[in-house]
Formats: sequence, structure tokens, C-alpha cells
Amino acid sequence: MKIPPGLIAAAVVWAALCFARSGRPSPATGPRRAGPIEELLAGQFRWTCGPPVVAPIQRPEDPCYSVKDPSIVRYRGRWHLFCTIRSRKRSHQIEYLSFADWADADKAKRHVLALTDGYFCAPQVFHFRPHKKWYLICQVIDKSRKPALQPAWSTTTDLADPASWSAPALLFAKQPGNVGRWIDFWIICDAQNAHLFFTSLDGRMWRAQARLTDFPGGWSRPEVVLRGDIFEAGHVYRLRGLEKYLAAIEAQAGGRRYYKAYLADRLEGPWQALAATRARAFAAPANVRFSGEAWTTSFSHGEMLRAGFDERLEVDPADVRLLFQGVSDQGRRGKKYGEIPWRLGLLKRDG
Repeated sequence: MKIPPGLIAAAVVWAALCFARSGRPSPATGPRRAGPIEELLAGQFRWTCGPPVVAPIQRPEDPCYSVKDPSIVRYRGRWHLFCTIRSRKRSHQIEYLSFADWADADKAKRHVLALTDGYFCAPQVFHFRPHKKWYLICQVIDKSRKPALQPAWSTTTDLADPASWSAPALLFAKQPGNVGRWIDFWIICDAQNAHLFFTSLDGRMWRAQARLTDFPGGWSRPEVVLRGDIFEAGHVYRLRGLEKYLAAIEAQAGGRRYYKAYLADRLEGPWQALAATRARAFAAPANVRFSGEAWTTSFSHGEMLRAGFDERLEVDPADVRLLFQGVSDQGRRGKKYGEIPWRLGLLKRDG
């Protein structure tokens, strides 16, 4: 028997009215769980952590204590990873390795960059489209300046060739008069400007900017853009498709490191707390479960896996992953700071 269309419409309306009056979801569907983007914007983060993916290697000529401060891009079917290594003879150098899959990361050949014979560490890598070059941002020591620790840049046109990077040059023509201490330099660009973020180990995050046409020079006087219980490694990303920016910043408590998160509509700010307490953190022991051995109690200086590789630093808000440095309480106990055995791990959001 053919049911008249009008009767079908009436039945649909009646069912909708019944649902509205009951205030309860249909038993067939149940309550809907928020999706990954909704949870992100609500500051809800839950992670799964597997075993360490990269550990320090023991070069006979200079045994390595730790691998730290990762920066990573996916380019032409491979991951390209840059990180700080701390070793016995040279305290701070940048190491490069490349691999197709994470299962092979710790087997990849290691290359120590020959940027300088001195101190260089804390890398950030991205492709700057206006120049058609890869940029490596890092920190170096220049004893003629105060502070001696300075942000620097190096370039190459061949990301896969560790011998191709230029000698580092300083970002600032002269030291900004209002900055007495700074660390962990991070650049992200919008359509008009490059923005440099850094922290000063005293609860402040700073920002300077330069026009894209002046980059890597032309920086403005840095200004404080965020104050709070924050420490170092302030890294900022564009959330693709949302027109928002996410800042993940390292904090510390009781010797352990963890991550806080802030959100803004513009790189200029203002920055609003998103997951910015120990109890409600971006990444901390309380919201990380391990798929195997619980090998770390610290979630320190890391890099989100990007959806691209250029200066916009975009991440997919539905697939947020964090490559970080970790160590257990037992692993760092009794060690000098430079000898703490940091390893790299990968956090993947649950859900």
C-alpha cells in the first residue's frame, strides 16, 4: 500500500514534537560525543603515548647524553627532524635525521650540522615561500652581545642535505634595549608579517614582528604578549580552517615539565587561556595514558606535527600530534642538567 506523502510528513512532525517534549535523545543514537575540533576549542585534551621514538646515540668520539628540542616537517614522503643533542665534549649542537615512517625513526642515520664550531641549539625549521628557501631558526652564542644568547637564522635550498646550510646570522641588527634575557625563538607568518615569539624564563612570552618583505631582518621592538605561570618553548601554530592560533607553552612544577595552551584570533593576541593549569593542562601526566611502559613524567620542549611545511605553521585541528622530549623522575634523579637522558616521544590525541 502506498502511504500518502502528507501522512509521512505528519508522522515526522509528531516524532519531532515527542522528542522536544521528552528532552531525551533517541535510545538508538544516545548522547553525541563532541568531535576532536569541538574538544580542542573547549580545551579538552586526552593523549596516548607509545614508547620513545628517538633516543640519543653513543658516538665513540663524543658520547651523547640526550636528544631534545625537536622541530619536524613532512616533505616529499619523508619526515625531516632537527633536534638539539647534549654530549660530553660539545654541550649544544643540532642533529638531523630523515625517515619515511615512525617505526624507522630511531634507526635513521644521524648527521650533526656543521653550522658553527660553537654553541647552537633549539632549532625550528620551515620553508619560506617568498624566498623559496628553507630556514633554520636557532640560538647561538655571541660574546660581543649582552645577553650572549642570540636568535639566529640559516638557510638552504636542499632540506635533505645536512651539509648545505649556511653559516648562522643574527636576527637582530642590535640587541633590543628592553630585553635582558630570552630563549627558544619561534617564527610564524601571516599574510603580511613574520612574528617572532620567545620566552624569558620568568612567566612572560614576547612577540616582535617584521614585514615579510624585510624578513629575516626588520624586527620591531619586542613586547610582552602573555604573562602567567609559563617557562619556555612558546610555540605558536595556525589552526587550519578555523582562523585561530594555538600557543603551546612549557611550564614546570616540582621539577616536572608540562604543557599549557592558549588561543587567539590573531598573532598579535590577545591570548586566552585554553588549557592552562596543572589540573587542566594541554599535555601533562594527568591526561596522558601509555600504550606500553610509562617511560616519562615530563612533557617538555616539543613540536606539533604540521599539516604543511611552510612559514604559516598550520596544523590540522582534527589530528593534533605532539613530538616532545621526555624523561622519568628516576631517569633525571641525581643528574646534572646537561646529563639528563631526554628522549623523544610522540603524543596522539585520543578520540
